[in-house]
Amino acid sequence: MSLADSTDFDIRYSTPEDVSDLRKWLSTEGIEHWFPFSDEKEREDFIRVWMGFCRFKATLTATIKGELVGMAVLYLMPYRKVAHQCMFQIVVDPKHQGLGVGRSLVKNLKHLAQSRFHIELMHVEILDTNPMIPLLESLGFTEVCRQQRYVKEGEQYFPRILMECELT
Repeated sequence: MSLADSTDFDIRYSTPEDVSDLRKWLSTEGIEHWFPFSDEKEREDFIRVWMGFCRFKATLTATIKGELVGMAVLYLMPYRKVAHQCMFQIVVDPKHQGLGVGRSLVKNLKHLAQSRFHIELMHVEILDTNPMIPLLESLGFTEVCRQQRYVKEGEQYFPRILMECELT
């Protein structure tokens, strides 16, 4: 049984008070490699945008015994022509990775996207070495695009993968 199957595990809508844990996780050494920001100012802008979706109930927070262990966000599109799709992002506290928290967050995010927002297509942009790829594939996501030299850290480039999942 994974930790996410425990009665101590819960997923709820995120609140503005969750920002300190999100900030802590996104400031953890090595985490910034998986996200598009490269310095503190960009990270704060990233967090502000992520938390801005709280007001639409488009962000989820995972807890274990009340302790925050992960968050996910749906980036809803503001234009009717493309409102049937959205991108998402997820972060799990490094101490709780590999325990089923991420799987549960993505499953709940897919349900939220379909039932509340009538999303038909979810997608995620990740680096091609992201350890979440097998998890996403097991949840119905497939690679639809690969772009070389997308992220540049120092003198090294990393490709991104666009993965998507049809919800209908």
